[in-house]
Amino acid sequence: MIYIILINVYKIFINILTKDNTFNNSLEISSTFITMFMSKRLLKTAALGVIGLGTLASLRANEYDFGSIGIVRLGRAAVTVFIIGRHYQNELYASKLNRNTSEYQDLKSKAHKYGAEKLLELCCANKGVYIKVGQHIGALDYLLPPEYVNTMRVLHSSAPQSSFKDIITVIKEDFKKDPYEIFESIDPEPLGTASLAQVHRAVLKDGNVVAVKIQHRAVKTNSYVDIKTMAVLVKLTSLVFPDFKFDWLVDETKKNIPRELDFTQEGKNAEKVQQIFSHYHWLKIPKIYWEISSRRVLTMEFVEGGQVNDLKYIQNNNLNPYEVSSKLGRLYSHMIFIVGFVHSDPHPGNVLVRKQNNETEIILLDHGLYANLSNEFRVEYSKLWLAILDGDKSAMQMHCAKLGVADLYGLLACMVSGRSWNTIMAGVQRTKYDMQEKEEFQKEIPNLLPQISDVLQRVNRQMLLILKTNDLMRCIEYSLNTESRKSGMMEMSKCCIHSVYEEKLKSCTNTWARWKVSIAKQWILFKLSLYYVYLGTLNFDIKESLESLMKNEFYAF
Repeated sequence: MIYIILINVYKIFINILTKDNTFNNSLEISSTFITMFMSKRLLKTAALGVIGLGTLASLRANEYDFGSIGIVRLGRAAVTVFIIGRHYQNELYASKLNRNTSEYQDLKSKAHKYGAEKLLELCCANKGVYIKVGQHIGALDYLLPPEYVNTMRVLHSSAPQSSFKDIITVIKEDFKKDPYEIFESIDPEPLGTASLAQVHRAVLKDGNVVAVKIQHRAVKTNSYVDIKTMAVLVKLTSLVFPDFKFDWLVDETKKNIPRELDFTQEGKNAEKVQQIFSHYHWLKIPKIYWEISSRRVLTMEFVEGGQVNDLKYIQNNNLNPYEVSSKLGRLYSHMIFIVGFVHSDPHPGNVLVRKQNNETEIILLDHGLYANLSNEFRVEYSKLWLAILDGDKSAMQMHCAKLGVADLYGLLACMVSGRSWNTIMAGVQRTKYDMQEKEEFQKEIPNLLPQISDVLQRVNRQMLLILKTNDLMRCIEYSLNTESRKSGMMEMSKCCIHSVYEEKLKSCTNTWARWKVSIAKQWILFKLSLYYVYLGTLNFDIKESLESLMKNEFYAF
């Protein structure tokens, strides 16, 4: 049954793509291969046996909820792909309209909207790993059609909920006691729901208010099925689209999901980042209550605030969006370029802001996924950024080669910076980011998807989470309307300089050499600070820029 579903999905892709002769040969080979492969009696028997055992195990784990078993979840995914593909074929590709006309663009937008809504339905039905993918899609403003981005963005804070009964059951199973022996009360309605868990407000017996993060009951069992499903669909996609390589996505998911499902590791990450950044008085990491935490339940200090991308909340609470953007840029730049320990899921639901002691406080939640960068990668990535800022083509090529991508160095530079190649060569720091550049970038990206896929397949694995983090940070800047000043880029430039010059200092053999490197570092920081003030004049916030400089925040680590 499972292979019949996959063949049907495969056929619809063939029907869509055979109008493009460049794919015909590879499609014929792939079709013959699959037909031979699927016709083997032994494979059929084994597949049915595995499916039968897997179905029984999945049914038991999901309390005999037939909608949650693996083959049903796979069926949903396959049918959704079929429906979306058929819709594009019938409504868009069969229209025969000239692609340069407004009629075609309107039709394409409607097809994208339909596909996005169907994909959202799939994510909400299958939950778990599918929600994670949907959240990432909702952050790729500069890369994907706006219809998909805007539709999937709802998953950042409104993922499907587990029932309160399931929540109580998880607590009982993990602590072997009635939840009301631990908590005085637990709010039945969650504060927020994410892909792997949801958070409830609760009151302890001593009166302290806490936030309790409880894993969705079946998410761990389903995640294994979902990853295998993703692997099958990726293999199928690779057969249909030989130029597209998505194996890296499966590999990263296999590696990251088990780490995110262990809440004890999340608690340790939270305490580690609190210790590393204790000098940032404006950063708040909720306290962990270890005595009421387990692998599936994490009890934390309850902290209130507004989502970092909620411009209305920021304005209503007299917060400065440029201050929010600047502090967030400083924090993540320090993580990436200096300490190499990076919170890798900064979607808006995981970053809150509030007014505290008359200044902006950043509240960082969800510490399940961190990138641990090697020293070699961290310094090499810093050098790549400085090459991009200088518009140094040969240096970009050299550092991209060391990161695994030599021939496509220009594309990697664009993916890293979120700027067009023309802007990079003209000078990122001298060119103001505007809607024209954004539209140019989005227009060119669809023509480069095979090359982007190739970059992602070949680049140093540590880069993948960094690219995701960059995408999410740019999404936040875009929501706050602060991308024109690129305050985050200024913070990042400072940290890159610090990282590269600290590495140079390590190789100095005498005092004179160390003195020369230190002077060079301070000089380049000073030039950058002048540019920071210049950008402030362009955005009519010169006062804030000068105040920041006078506080010596520009040089502070």
